[in-house]
Amino acid sequence: MSTAMNFSAKSFKPRPPDKGAFPLDHFGECSAFKERFMQCLRDSGFESGACRERAMAYLQCRMDRQLMANEPLEKLGFKDLMDEKSEAERGKL
Repeated sequence: MSTAMNFSAKSFKPRPPDKGAFPLDHFGECSAFKERFMQCLRDSGFESGACRERAMAYLQCRMDRQLMANEPLEKLGFKDLMDEKSEAERGKL
């Protein structure tokens, strides 16, 4: 039995995932947002729920600078924060 590969077989073409892969922030465009988020995590004992507003700001920065695909923040799990924000803005009127 031969263990050689059959090179005439259809070749596999890798494809990046739809979500989860995005360019690195080589120029540090969002590093201030990232640092605020990381500091919040350290201060809260790594309770991510306490830092959701900072996470949302970091992701918004990445989307604004095309470092990740534009997605509505509601689809990224921030619907409740977006609702609170819009209620607060209505209260100011």
